[in-house]
Amino acid sequence: MREPAFLRKNKDRWREYEQSLLDETNKNIDPDRLAELYIQLTDDLAYARTFYPKSQTVKYLNGLAARTHLAIYKNKKQKRSRIVTFWTHELPLIVHELHRPILYSFLIFTFGFIIGIFSSVMDFGFIRDAMGDGYVNMTIENVSNGDPTAVYKDAPSFSMFVRIGLNNLFVAFFTFVAGIFFTIGAIWKVPGLVMGIFPHGVMIGSFFTLFYTQDVAFDAIRIVYIHGTLEISALILAGGAGIALGNSIWFPKTHTRRYAITQAAKNGIKLMFGLIPIIMAAAFFESYITRLTGMPLILNALIVLCSAALIVWYFVLYPLYIVKKGYEFQG
Repeated sequence: MREPAFLRKNKDRWREYEQSLLDETNKNIDPDRLAELYIQLTDDLAYARTFYPKSQTVKYLNGLAARTHLAIYKNKKQKRSRIVTFWTHELPLIVHELHRPILYSFLIFTFGFIIGIFSSVMDFGFIRDAMGDGYVNMTIENVSNGDPTAVYKDAPSFSMFVRIGLNNLFVAFFTFVAGIFFTIGAIWKVPGLVMGIFPHGVMIGSFFTLFYTQDVAFDAIRIVYIHGTLEISALILAGGAGIALGNSIWFPKTHTRRYAITQAAKNGIKLMFGLIPIIMAAAFFESYITRLTGMPLILNALIVLCSAALIVWYFVLYPLYIVKKGYEFQG
């Protein structure tokens, strides 16, 4: 059967599904009828995947099936393993669903990082504009005193941990939320709210160039990346969630714009929850470990490599693995 004929044959039943889902808060919906529709829908989805695998019909039916599944099981009692399945399946599937926006976030951050380095090399005044005169002067003084990263020792560890952790949680969350401003908020900035991923990349590029101009680049990189690996990764992931939130306004696909925004917001909030341990671990490293500038290089490298391996495994490789195993996103 050709795809147009398939659409004509089933469009009325699919409209009934949509109407049922629009009224899913109505307690009078017959769950048996909803279950019957769901079975028919999965048959249609299987047929479409077989004969029209790359069509918009498959995407539409897959989204409809996921929404119908949630409508059927939304009141089902959760098992005690819910918290486990969140980390082992739900969050990785969300990350996989957001893989394109996260990739865009990474590329935008990297581009900003390169711009920051290039601009700073061309004009030292750019570093002062990006970092502020106070920070630049303090860093130059610390370098002259033989301790270029002394800034990480300027406060008691616990108070520093709390302050940095809360600040980074705020930055990540509002980078995500800023995406509601038509995506631009997450990429650039929202005045008075948050600086987006591109200016963060510029600032960090300028930061490392500052140490390069003082001939202590290697010391700065090996020390700062003790916490920076996790911190920057969390920012990029939050930026990806923000881009997805903004894109749901521009490109709702086969869904209503309201539904697309709601789903993007739900997925983003879940991702933000999943980033809390990453952000707090980065704050712990920055407050308690980064200040240990005399640690052996092998230990320093081990912390950085383990942090990078965790990010790559959990946020890149593991989502691909569970999707390959047959698990599907049900957002």
